[in-house]
This record gives sequence, C-alpha cells and structure tokens, in this order.
Amino acid sequence: MKRNYEVVYIIRPNLEEEQVQAVVDKFSALINENGGEVTAVDNWGKRRLAYEINDFREGFYYLVTFQGVPATAEELDRVLKITDEILRFMIIRKDK
Repeated sequence: MKRNYEVVYIIRPNLEEEQVQAVVDKFSALINENGGEVTAVDNWGKRRLAYEINDFREGFYYLVTFQGVPATAEELDRVLKITDEILRFMIIRKDK
C-alpha cells in the first residue's frame, strides 16, 4: 500500500541554477525508480538558514510531496545522506 510522504531538503547555495535543477531531478527520478510517484515539487527559493551549516548561511529549499512504499523513503533517506550538495533534509510520513 502506498503512503503519502513529504521531504524537505536544503541544497548548498554555491551551486549554479543548472546544478540545483540536476539535484532536484535526481531525487524525483530516484523516487520514481523505487516504486514511488512524485505528486508535487515546490521550490521555496534561496532562504537564510536558522544557523550556519558547513560554513553556509543560506540554501535552496525544496519541498517534494510523493507517494510510495516504506522502501522508497528508506532509499531516498540513504541517498540524501551521501549527497554532498544536500545540507539538511527531513522526510515525513503524512497520515490521513
């Protein structure tokens, strides 16, 4: 049974627009390849961070809403952890 999830991630601010889009596309493709379905990608733009992370004071915020099985979220979590362009992320399961 597919569940609803949201993931918010912050991309390093020192990347070019094309590089940022490539990261966003990579994670959308990852979700689709692992039995999920992206329902919305919301670009919140470049925002100031609440505190400094890895010497950065701001980052590109993205909210992605998707449906998937628990394995989809687990694989997304694994890849987000090892991706250098990601400063922080959080995956949330949305219950109805």
